Amino acid sequence: MAIERFLTAEQSVDQLLQTTPPHQFNGTTKTDWKEWRMQFRRHMRRHLGPRPEPVPLEVETLEQIQQDGYTREKIIFNPDAFSSIPAYVLIPDSASEDDPAPAVLCAHGHGVGKDGAVGIVDDYQKQYAVELAKRGFVTMAPDWRCFGERKDRDEWVRRPGRDGCNAAYFALGYFGYQLLQLNISDGQRCLTYLQSRPEVDENRLGCMGCSFGGTMTTYIAAFDWRVKAAVIVCYLSTLIDALGDRGRGNTCGSQFMFGLRAAGDIADVAGLIAPRSCMVQIGSDDRCFIESDALAAFQHLEKIYSACGKREKLVLDHFQGEHEIDLVPGIAFLEDQLKRK
Repeated sequence: MAIERFLTAEQSVDQLLQTTPPHQFNGTTKTDWKEWRMQFRRHMRRHLGPRPEPVPLEVETLEQIQQDGYTREKIIFNPDAFSSIPAYVLIPDSASEDDPAPAVLCAHGHGVGKDGAVGIVDDYQKQYAVELAKRGFVTMAPDWRCFGERKDRDEWVRRPGRDGCNAAYFALGYFGYQLLQLNISDGQRCLTYLQSRPEVDENRLGCMGCSFGGTMTTYIAAFDWRVKAAVIVCYLSTLIDALGDRGRGNTCGSQFMFGLRAAGDIADVAGLIAPRSCMVQIGSDDRCFIESDALAAFQHLEKIYSACGKREKLVLDHFQGEHEIDLVPGIAFLEDQLKRK
């Protein structure tokens, strides 16, 4: 008898995708949700690997520029003993120690850095950190590892044949670290910095980002309860779409979560944000995270929020557009969730 042949990694993955993840949410009650959350969260923490030991939060201010309605500071600090984070922080003129403002961590996407978020360059981020600052939010836009000022030399990465974050994932893995965990840790250190600012209300923190910025928003909000409201833009999807027979291969070293499909899927990670507030933005013409797949993932996320009794905390913004931020509804959502004292 001839055996069925699975010669390539793609064929192996296609077979594995036909299995049902053991911790994918399938409950209906709050008890189901609590038990699932405990088990899935435990799996995720174990498979994300170790976090680097933090060092004291010593921040250097590199520049301070007054803009129209806000001040833009450029800072740098070390989250651990082997890394440095450059970031822009925008402080509205209206924010002060006597009248602290809510703050939003602004997560940039893959292939771009923090500059688009703060309006230094034009891209699909639509300078959303600036627009939020003009509406009274303190905003912080850091560079994630491998992007912006943290981009590695072409000679080290061996471009154009390799993606920089793929090379970094392997290199840091030799030391026991996963790139996604390191970026999550960086994001949490950024939240700690925001809470240290006298102009910030430490109890009103949000996170927002598009594409890889949506990845970072999902994972940071899932694992840090300080995030009270999250806006996940053009990222929510399924691993069947990313890895399946459509041949898209839509993943990279920065967004790779070791062992995720052995337990659940991307919408399950977003489900760890519940019962806190979450908006999901899905573009009708997004060619990176496909509309039909994203809507299917949202339906799964909706089941999680319904089971925990907080369906009203989950909002879908299904907009006419491409792989981009839908700015006005995103800002309105954060205003509604974070400006009410």
